[in-house]
Amino acid sequence: MLKDKSSSAIVAVHDIDRAKKFYRDVLGLEVDQEDMDGVVVFRTGGTSLVVYASEMAGSNRANAVVWDVGDEIDDITSDLRREGVAFEHYEDMPGVVLDGDVHVAGDMRMVWFKDPDGNILHLNNM
Repeated sequence: MLKDKSSSAIVAVHDIDRAKKFYRDVLGLEVDQEDMDGVVVFRTGGTSLVVYASEMAGSNRANAVVWDVGDEIDDITSDLRREGVAFEHYEDMPGVVLDGDVHVAGDMRMVWFKDPDGNILHLNNM
């Protein structure tokens, strides 16, 4: 039914202007569409990230968006750190060791950080 259909990530935020600045200026995403009702659509690779204003923003306690950044994970992590992004550290994950801000499990490298509303964003190299 849906296997051949495109999907998009969607993230709720409290302050659409603050979120737009974060996703555009800090993460480097390009605004694809914007409307006056508090919805901004960013282009990210071959997909879209929809950001919208909601009172429920930041209430998700799991990954909201995941990017596969391949071998660029360390460079992107460094760039985000220079932009002031603080990374989450999860020290209770079996088989995973923390190398600076990067979680390592065998060949897999992962980082987590939050947007200004507390939505959890994730990068990995797979």
